[in-house]
Amino acid sequence: MLSEAAVLGFEYGYSTADPVTLVLWEAQFGDFANAAQVIIDNFIVSSYNKWKLPNNLVMLMPHGLEGQGAEHSSARIERFLTLCADGNIILCNPTTPAQYFHLLRRQAKMIERRPLIIFTPKSLLRHPDVRSSKEEFINGTFKEIIDDNSENKSSVEKIILTSGKVYYDLLKYRKDNNINNTAIIRLEQYYPYPQKELTEILSQYNNLRKLIWVQEEPKNMGANNFLTSRLTKENLGDFEIEFVSRNSSPSPAPGSYKVYAETQKKLIEEAFN
Repeated sequence: MLSEAAVLGFEYGYSTADPVTLVLWEAQFGDFANAAQVIIDNFIVSSYNKWKLPNNLVMLMPHGLEGQGAEHSSARIERFLTLCADGNIILCNPTTPAQYFHLLRRQAKMIERRPLIIFTPKSLLRHPDVRSSKEEFINGTFKEIIDDNSENKSSVEKIILTSGKVYYDLLKYRKDNNINNTAIIRLEQYYPYPQKELTEILSQYNNLRKLIWVQEEPKNMGANNFLTSRLTKENLGDFEIEFVSRNSSPSPAPGSYKVYAETQKKLIEEAFN
């Protein structure tokens, strides 16, 4: 059905009425939630605060600039981040199959029920590098932040902090250009914001000089504004902090695939310069 308000309202009601069942609603594209914004604002993210009525509804929101045009590129991460307060919802952007598995498992077993919004890039379903070992499924857990797998942390002078599918573009560029002094760390959970975990990871890089937040969304969208007050020297340490993104725009993405590819290439290059 294309009546997102009606369907999502039904799923919210089912989630509140049957706490044993894990209810998942998947948008064909993230922007489909636009037609259900009243349900999200007035019920899903605020019902516990207003009426002490918990729910653990899962919203699967395809998100990521993949050259499919403006309306099929963004689940409006920035909107959901403005609705976060007092631990009311969980916002995640997992980048591996095991992460997705353990995230849903955690949601099903969670005692304090709260909604979960998962941003799910469609292209990662077919990406050859997006895979997890059997061991990660059997003995792993959901990681709110994934550290770089570099063993020689003392050689790292710059860290790129990012989230979502753009990680794999950054990883490919680093490999193709034999860059050895830059680590790439993934923020897999936006909210509740894992400040402690990030601080602990960064403390392992003794020669760190610069931290860069890289997002593929325009500057006025995505997590940029949310992280501006969190990625600070007061919170993290005495090193340079920069933000890299596309230019501010009234549209989530360009309507031309050629323009998308050009701006994506420029974004990745800027992250490493």
